[in-house]
Parts: sequence; structure tokens; C-alpha cells
Amino acid sequence: MSSKNHKSIDEELGKVTAVQLHAQQRRKCIGNRVWLVVSELGESHFEEVGKQSIMRTTGLPARDLRILDPMLSYPSTILGRERAIVINLEHIKAIITAKEVWMANSTNPLVVEFIEDLKHRISSTNGVPANENADTDMKNAVEATCASPSLHSHHSWSQNFNASPDMPNTEKNSRGNMMVAPVAAGPKLLPFEFRALEACLESTCRCLESETQALEQEAYPALDELTSEISTLNLEHIRQIKSHLVTVSARVQKVRDGLEYVLDDDNDMAGMYLTEKLDGQLMDQTSQREELYNEALEVDDERSEETKSDHNSEISPCLKPNIEELEMLLEAYFSQIDGISRKLFHMNEYVDDTEDCINIMLDEKRNQLLKMGVMFSTANMILNAGIVVVGLFGMNIGISLFDGQPVQFWETVFGTVGGCVALYLIAVGWGRKKSLL
Repeated sequence: MSSKNHKSIDEELGKVTAVQLHAQQRRKCIGNRVWLVVSELGESHFEEVGKQSIMRTTGLPARDLRILDPMLSYPSTILGRERAIVINLEHIKAIITAKEVWMANSTNPLVVEFIEDLKHRISSTNGVPANENADTDMKNAVEATCASPSLHSHHSWSQNFNASPDMPNTEKNSRGNMMVAPVAAGPKLLPFEFRALEACLESTCRCLESETQALEQEAYPALDELTSEISTLNLEHIRQIKSHLVTVSARVQKVRDGLEYVLDDDNDMAGMYLTEKLDGQLMDQTSQREELYNEALEVDDERSEETKSDHNSEISPCLKPNIEELEMLLEAYFSQIDGISRKLFHMNEYVDDTEDCINIMLDEKRNQLLKMGVMFSTANMILNAGIVVVGLFGMNIGISLFDGQPVQFWETVFGTVGGCVALYLIAVGWGRKKSLL
């Protein structure tokens, strides 16, 4: 009986443990979110991870992850952190690391198009056969150069030439690297994070550019049609276009401000070199700069004080962070965004000019209506004078005119009508003379 009791107790404990584990797993999955991960090889897969896992993987604080929440509204920003770059541009909400791009799973067609473009951009720069052939050709050229005795003697002569103390340092380096320059020539491949950032900026600019072009194709004909025919339907159409124009202009301005904020901070741009941080290239560059600096000091000891100060002034700019690649990349897309902003500005000016033209046309119509109202009021006043004459003749009194010939009646009628017309013409002429009509 005791063994059976122990077994039942173990079974109950096992059930309780299973229930607790299931509850823990359920609590963990409550805050999970499906992310699309694109690797540096152009491969993509889905991962369901929680906020804490993302924070440990990317090193981002919770406030940066809130920027990527689609339920919250944040301005367009590009944030450079220690191990990741946070992108919040229009439909793109992504985290870029040195090896991967994390994006929230979305069915937005613009996001799907961006992901395909990102994978194509990454895969097209990794392992192209043409590059492999070029590398083999360069290796063969180097081997042929080393195998040739004449070239080898020339290379040793160039080393001796560089070793001579009388030659300036710049000329030594330029001549000593004559044989290496053809091999090292070629386009420099951007790091993975910059290629991903370029894809994000290109997709954003493409989206804004397409919306701007569609708005131009719709706005200008509608504005021209409104100037030719003012109607309620055309005015309602222009109101919708202007509302869309204000929305697109605000979005473009947000993206422009985000890029301008990054371009104004050199340290922030220097912190976006994630590949160099990961590979330890910054330490190598620092050691190389220290060696160059020490060699420069040794050479400068043999020169005059004036030459030493000039040489130090030439070396000091090299100690600044090298952000030329990222700065050129951001400035190119900043110029494109600025061009889109100018298009929207010109369109807004065209809308304002059309509104001014419409107001002028409406003022002219209003003046014409007032003019017609004055003329009708004058005619009504003259007609009332004729009615007074008719009322006088309609009184039940006896006068000699009623006993006269019928011709006298017609003379009275035509005289009254002619007098009214004369008075009306006199009133209109007086109004034109006084510039009232």
C-alpha cells in the first residue's frame, strides 16, 4: 500500500510540475512577437522571440523597442547604438546589426517589396562569379609579378629607394606602392549595416517619390479644371487633394529632419560602424595610427621646427573619426528627400496661387451680382414712380381727361412709360459717371 501511495503522490507531483511548466511557457509566449530575420547571406527566416531576448541580442534598451511598435506613433528616426541601428522610416521599422536585419512580421505590400529588395541587394554583393574571376586574375597577376626576375629586382630597388633618408615620406610611400596599387584597385564594398541602411532609405524615398508623382498627376489637372469651371464637385476634389498634400508634406519633413539630425552628429555616425566594432578593426586602425605618428615624430626630429609643426598639422586630421562613407550615403538620400520636399512645396504654392485666383474670380462674380442688384433696384424705383401715376388715374374722381378722346389716354400711357425710361437712363448714367456701376 505504501508503494502505491508513493506512486500516486509521484504522479500527482508530475502533473503539478507539468502544469507549472506549461504555465511558465504560456507566460513566456504572451510577450513574444514574430520577427523576420534577414542574414548577411541574403537568407530569411521567422523567429518568435520576446522583448527580453531582442534586448539581449541587439543590446537595445526598452525605449528603443517602443519606437518599433506599430501601435505607437513616433517621428521618423535613425538611431545608432553600440551593437545595432534602429530604423523607423515610414513603413520600415527594423533593427540592423552587423550580421542580421530584424523586422516585425507584416503583410504590408510595401514591407514585402522592401524585404525582397533587401535580400536581392545583399545576395547580389555576396559571392558574385564575376568578382571571383577578378580575384583570381589579380592573384595570377601578383604571382607573375613575383616570378619575374626583372620585376623582383625592380621591387627590391624600390625598397632601397624607400629606405633612403633623403627622400620625403610621401614620395617614398607613393613610389613604394606602385606595384601594389593595380592589385588593390577596385570598388570598395560597403559593410552589411550600410547596405541594409541604404535599402531602407531607398525604399523610403521610392515610396515618397511615387506618392508625390501620383499627387502631381492628380493635383495639377484638377487645379486647372477648377480655374476654368468653379463647381462644388471640383472644390470638394481640391479639398481632398490639399488634405493629402499636407499629410505627405508632413511625412517627408519628418524623414528629412531625421536624416538632418544624424548628419549633424559625427559621433552618432561614427557609432554606426558596427562591422568595425565587431571585427576589432578600430583597434587595428588605432595602432596603425600610433605607429605612423611615432614614425612621423622620428622623421620630424631631424627637421626644423617649422617643418615639424606643418607635418603635425597634416597628421592631426587623421585622428578624427572616418565617417566619409556613411556621410556620403546619407547626404545622397538627404538630397533626394530634399528634392521631394521642394516638389511638394511648389505644389503647395500652386494650390495657394489657384486659391488666390479662385478668390479673385469669386470677387468679380460678387461685384457683378452687386452691380445687377443696384440696376434692378433702380429699375424698381422708377417702376414704382410709374405705378404712382397709374394709381392717381385709378382714383374714383371726375376730371376732364376722362371725358376726352381715346388719344389722350394713349398719350398719358406713353408719356408715363417714356418718363420712367428716361429717369432710369438718367440714374444709370449718373451711376457710371460716379463710378458706382
